[in-house]
Amino acid sequence: MAETAPLTHRRVLHIALPIVLSNATVPILGVVDTGVVGQLGEAAPIGAVGIGAIILTAIYWVFGFLRMGTTGLTAQAAGAGQPGEVAALLTRSLLIGAAAGVGIIILQVWLFAGAFWISPASAEVEGLARTYMAIRVWSAPAVIGLYGITGWLVAQERTRAVLALQVLMNGTNILLDLLFVLGFGWGVAGVAWATFIAEWSGLLFGLWLCRAVFAVPAWRDWPRVFDRARLRNMAVVNTDILIRSVLLQAIFVSFLFYGARFGDVQLAANQILMQFLYVTSYAMDGFAFAAEALVGQALGAANAVRLRRAVVLTSFWALMICAALSLVFALIGPWSIAIMAKSVPVQEAAVTYLPYMVAAPLVGVAAWMLDGIFIGATRTTDMRNMMIISTIAYFVAVIPLMAVFGNHGLWLGLLFSFAVRGVTLGWKYPRLERSAA
Repeated sequence: MAETAPLTHRRVLHIALPIVLSNATVPILGVVDTGVVGQLGEAAPIGAVGIGAIILTAIYWVFGFLRMGTTGLTAQAAGAGQPGEVAALLTRSLLIGAAAGVGIIILQVWLFAGAFWISPASAEVEGLARTYMAIRVWSAPAVIGLYGITGWLVAQERTRAVLALQVLMNGTNILLDLLFVLGFGWGVAGVAWATFIAEWSGLLFGLWLCRAVFAVPAWRDWPRVFDRARLRNMAVVNTDILIRSVLLQAIFVSFLFYGARFGDVQLAANQILMQFLYVTSYAMDGFAFAAEALVGQALGAANAVRLRRAVVLTSFWALMICAALSLVFALIGPWSIAIMAKSVPVQEAAVTYLPYMVAAPLVGVAAWMLDGIFIGATRTTDMRNMMIISTIAYFVAVIPLMAVFGNHGLWLGLLFSFAVRGVTLGWKYPRLERSAA
């Protein structure tokens, strides 16, 4: 069984690399979506697809806790040798996804109205965006259900299945984009229908990947599935993760808003440099996911030695990747900036602030990996509390730093939040390890 097999570097890479490859397919889809509507020769369709996708992604992101919570709980059940609970967790996740998706469909009018009130657009763009969202929203149950399926697969180290799932969805989406928009001339609605079909196809394929669990009766053991104590525990874990994620998002949103104070050039430079941070995040996800699965299994088995080895191996590779990324950013950063921005003032500003992005992977590696470790251990209360401390520390630091150093102070404040989160979670780690004994 996976939870008793030796923990090796090869095993960590076996879990992590498919996730890294899976993440690499995500930007490709965005490029194709933008490219096909760009062939229509008008600006409004491009803006409509962009803003519609952002609004729906933001709404669905609220339920991103389902992926993380499912991973930690499932990994622990697997490590404890509880196949019945592993099966029940998949059922619970799918039921939550279905309920949340139906809720979004019912509330779509108010959700979309609120989104355009916060971020108004021209009448033409808003009209096209509403057409796009009115189609895509009907796949909400599939999207949120896939969060649960992905977490469940990761917990059992089936990341190649996650890669296959991502490739199928994005490949289907791209092919249908080309057919519906360029072939049939359906415009913005064609992009929406392509995504709708891809997301439901992804859910069906995800269920097929989990088919073994549906061959045994444990998945429909309703007394277990609806056990009050287990449901309460799942609710607490997911609520803590949600609060932590909202606070993390608040930091990044405020970073964007604060950057706008320094003018368009500085704002554009910050946005370009944030792309380097997204690359780091995509690469780190694989090793954080590996930590979630291996730490959860070790904790479920009450094996402190195995837990420590899981932490050491996954963190070693994360540190190597982050060191390599820092070097790459330092060497090819100016060239990459020149490709992403044609404005010379924006290029010069981005190069000025590039050292902060070179430092970011090394400053943030502890926070990112400890997130994965604490998710696997379902020590989500600690995650939530340390995120609260980190958020307060960020706002307390960034305001005077900006007053003195301008945009440099903004970047220093962001890096400071990474460091505080890593230090505070590290302070809590020994207690986690003792709990595995």
